Amino acid sequence: MPAPNPDFAQIIQAIALYLGVAYPGGPSPAARKLLATIESSSSDVLSCPALVPDPRVQPERYTLRLGNRFYPHMKLILEPAPDGSRFLYRADTHDGHIRPATTSPEYSAFRELMEKNRRIAEAIDLAWDQAAIPTFKNFLREDLRRRKAAAGISTSGDQQVG
Repeated sequence: MPAPNPDFAQIIQAIALYLGVAYPGGPSPAARKLLATIESSSSDVLSCPALVPDPRVQPERYTLRLGNRFYPHMKLILEPAPDGSRFLYRADTHDGHIRPATTSPEYSAFRELMEKNRRIAEAIDLAWDQAAIPTFKNFLREDLRRRKAAAGISTSGDQQVG
């Protein structure tokens, strides 16, 4: 069963939280334009041209290239939960697909950029978690609690995921 469409207000809130972390001084013009496109979309937000479907992934996931203050290619990913119950949000640093060789003069600067991107993605995930925006990490926490409860295992001393 396909996941129900995400709530429009939740998408706007998730984007606003992302932008607040990724751009402390205010979003880039490109990110502002994408947000405005989504805000003006119809109630079927998944058909908005700013959210790009990835037909290679089934069930379909959607990407929104919002970038961050250091790197314009970072993305907000919207993908169905493994159980199909809802959509989950993920900040994708989009920097792991290609790297310079360790002997390259650019290697050190690229590793520094990757670390900045990782910290921003973690801060976005934390902001979403605090605002009850569904993420893969909180999906895993909930699933673990459900499984333990079904098995009669106490969850009072559980560690947090992520």
